[in-house]
Amino acid sequence: MSFPGALLAYNDLRDWIAALDRAGELRKIRSEADPILEIAEIADRVSKSRSSKFGPGGPALLFQNIKGHPGSQLLINQFGSERRMRLALDVDSLDEISERIRAFMDVKSPQGFLDKVKMLPMLAEMGKFFPRTVSTGTCKEVIKRDNFSLFDFPILQCWPQDAGRFITLPCVITRDPKTGKRNVGMYRMQIYDERTTGMHWQRQKVAAEHYRDAMRNATISSARRASATLAPSAGTSPASAGVDIMARSSGGSVLAEGDRPSGKMEVAVAIGTDPALTFSAIVPAPPDVEEFIIAGFLRQKPVELVKCETVDLEVPADAEIILEGYVNLDELRMEGPFGDHTGFYSLDDLYPVFHITCITHRKDPIYATTIVGKPPMEDGWMGKAVERIFLPLMKLTIPELVDINLPLEGVFHNLMIVSIRKSYPGQARKVMNAIWSLGQAMFTKCVLVVDEDVNVQDLGEVTLKVLNNIDPERDIQFTLGPIDSLDHASRFANYGSKMGVDATRKWAAEGFTRPWPPEIVMDAKTKSVVDGKWKALAKELGIE
Repeated sequence: MSFPGALLAYNDLRDWIAALDRAGELRKIRSEADPILEIAEIADRVSKSRSSKFGPGGPALLFQNIKGHPGSQLLINQFGSERRMRLALDVDSLDEISERIRAFMDVKSPQGFLDKVKMLPMLAEMGKFFPRTVSTGTCKEVIKRDNFSLFDFPILQCWPQDAGRFITLPCVITRDPKTGKRNVGMYRMQIYDERTTGMHWQRQKVAAEHYRDAMRNATISSARRASATLAPSAGTSPASAGVDIMARSSGGSVLAEGDRPSGKMEVAVAIGTDPALTFSAIVPAPPDVEEFIIAGFLRQKPVELVKCETVDLEVPADAEIILEGYVNLDELRMEGPFGDHTGFYSLDDLYPVFHITCITHRKDPIYATTIVGKPPMEDGWMGKAVERIFLPLMKLTIPELVDINLPLEGVFHNLMIVSIRKSYPGQARKVMNAIWSLGQAMFTKCVLVVDEDVNVQDLGEVTLKVLNNIDPERDIQFTLGPIDSLDHASRFANYGSKMGVDATRKWAAEGFTRPWPPEIVMDAKTKSVVDGKWKALAKELGIE
């Protein structure tokens, strides 16, 4: 089986930059620019521009004269338009990736020898997805076990009230303590000093769960050692010890009073990878699916990995910069505030501290970064790509789903508009609850559900249909649950209310017994008559 876009994509960030340049999507800035606020302001203006040459989002920017960092280069806005997102994933349309996903999901168990033979090309295709470990890579051209500093890199301060400089486009690599599987996530990292940063993995993210599992394991091991030396009635059972540390530390978000686990969890960070891997770090993948495999699927070739120097993790062999280190299980530090994609500053809070033990990088590394703030910005185009690509996966759980829209102004976790193929009473409410139980979609503050004849990509049509079709008391429901850590309005951090709106046509089986009026539509005969006259009429009216 072959798929559209199957020509192999970019090996590394430099391949990608060269492709952007060839496509006329890159601008090199040789005027001096300051990484403290100034570069962010330039990037913000460009990302909100609408030029005839580049359209919405402007070009990608490669800064080559950075104040305080002679010889350094900085890439920003690399994903900042629909065209560049398609270019990054080497497709003409994001729907091509959706179709590839559907093709793999539609595979049925082979019923005979011929079916098995027909599956061989697909199995060979799948073999391209899995990462491959190599002996070395360009990320190890320079290895620094000491005498290194984060301030060697042109790390940005983006907004005036940010707590300092932040790494904003890192691929943070952790390992599941239970299964050994790796996760690649994207979490901002506040620079504290030359060798330490904050690690802002939000409470419900996969890396945060790895951290909690490490805490549980350390606590349970300590309880087992204690139970081996104490009478059975003394102390706490190992299982209860795990429950206890989660309760006393609020899931690792505060330092527990009294006994708490010690130990470390190893972490590695890759900065400046090929675009498919950087994009994979933000996708809402199931915890059991490594992002390295997703990147391989998107690239149509495996991600090459190398062993770290000081921690037991593997990292992209051709990344520009690698940070190796660990977080302590009994150390938290205030992180933030930070100007976030909500358009507001996310508040300061306690997060783990990343201690760097080694830095490796390419010669003359290119620092890749982004800025987030009031939409539209670069992250919005990445989010819309996630929306399109992963709709088929959502349909696995919610088969009645027709389409979804996450408007940029809803900053992705505040509003989801959903169209469904309604087949039974109450189905819209079933869909709302399914969305709130679906991975990162659990954060969705408002879910609007409409019928399949509504184009959810047309906000004007959605507004007309939703506001006409609802009886607010009857059709709006509220629920409590997890809320995004960046939500400043919820009653508690990470916990608050969510709203669902059933704007589908109501049935008698749902208690609606009044007539439902037809929509206003001109009849086909009249439209045909006017169509025949329209060219002359338009000229007469001056509206050609």
